[in-house]
Amino acid sequence: MNFDEYCQQKAAPPGSSTYYALRQAPAASQPLLTALFALRREFEETVKETSDPAIGRTKLAWWQNELAALASGSPSHPVSKALAAYLPDVQAEYPQLQALLTGFEMDLDQARYLDYPNLRRYVQGVGGTFASLTARATAKDSAQASSWSAPLGEALQLAQFVVDTGNDARHGRIYIPIDEMQRFNVTAADLINRKYSDAFTELMRFETKRARDALRAALVAIPENERRSQRTLVAQAALALALLDEIERDGYHVLHQRIALTPIRKLWIAWRAR
Repeated sequence: MNFDEYCQQKAAPPGSSTYYALRQAPAASQPLLTALFALRREFEETVKETSDPAIGRTKLAWWQNELAALASGSPSHPVSKALAAYLPDVQAEYPQLQALLTGFEMDLDQARYLDYPNLRRYVQGVGGTFASLTARATAKDSAQASSWSAPLGEALQLAQFVVDTGNDARHGRIYIPIDEMQRFNVTAADLINRKYSDAFTELMRFETKRARDALRAALVAIPENERRSQRTLVAQAALALALLDEIERDGYHVLHQRIALTPIRKLWIAWRAR
């Protein structure tokens, strides 16, 4: 398996939302974008699929060294080799790659967030940083790309929190701020034990509205001359909005299942996204 095949398998297995979003990018940009999505997935698996935080830290330390090796021109991992092959300026993107790793490292330090400003540090570090990386990879004006792409990445992260509410809780992570749960009279035990209630419905309606409003505002902010080059991010946002609508129609039953769109619907939504 060459590094392109590895990245494709890691980042975007056929039928996934990422698979259809990446297919909307210009053909020349797809290998680089796929490598970036694969890197994000590697970091995510390191912190979220490792039960022992000590092992997670050891793996993150390995990735820290691997990013340094990438910057110095001697990567060893298939994803790093792909980035070396496709990133136009590895040295220029090295600080952002480090920032993305640091963002995911927060998952090893913190499983709950007191309030939204506290949570937003994580959202910016993981969602905003990644969207900036992907936007600059294809933007016509890369110097300005972070100003409009970071908010979109943060919005996509907020939507992901809604989708994964139950699964995250079962794995010991709750990305709904503590003060908001208290305001709606919902406890961590309610989420872990899959307890549905009117209070939970109202809480999820609030969380869903914030994510939806953020997505819509971020989409509007993408410059007109960048929309074609940013088809992958635009498609991701369209898919996230459709999924939030589906969750709402299902009554926010996200504690015992992961609600998803069918592959054919994902294809249609991603293809239509502009």
